[in-house]
Amino acid sequence: MDDLQLGLFTTTRVLHVATATVLVGGVFFMRFVLGPAASDSLTDEQHDQLRTRLMQGWKKFVHAGIGVLLISGGINYTRAIMAIRASGMKDGLYHGVMGTKILLALVIFFIASALVGRSPAFAKMRENRRKWMVVIVTLALVIYSMSAFLRVRKGPAAVAAPAKAAASQPADGER
Repeated sequence: MDDLQLGLFTTTRVLHVATATVLVGGVFFMRFVLGPAASDSLTDEQHDQLRTRLMQGWKKFVHAGIGVLLISGGINYTRAIMAIRASGMKDGLYHGVMGTKILLALVIFFIASALVGRSPAFAKMRENRRKWMVVIVTLALVIYSMSAFLRVRKGPAAVAAPAKAAASQPADGER
């Protein structure tokens, strides 16, 4: 891997993890800190006004974050697939876990978009936003766990790389 690729893949990985952290952390904060504090100290009208103003600003982060996650995730996934193919091995477990992660992320994107949107079709979801925010945080924790598993396990690409490196080294008697 050349320096340009290394820089690109490092940057996209940092962007991906940082964006997910900000978005999920924001939802966690709103659901478990800000929401209860606002409910306890504001009138219903004040709470509704605060929620409206928050959603106007938060919507920009949600939409931009989804875009960053889709782009950086696509680049990171492409890199992983290239490594698996270069190993010459198949990795069905990686594809299954990654496919599940992608589907769960799409569910989170849908819920988050519905919660910050104004479409009448999703008004019932917004009325029960506390529940849906817990769903987002829970699904994100599942995705984080799956990501950690994929990162630390020894897949075919990780197993094949040392074998390829050893095969390209001259034998002791050949030096």
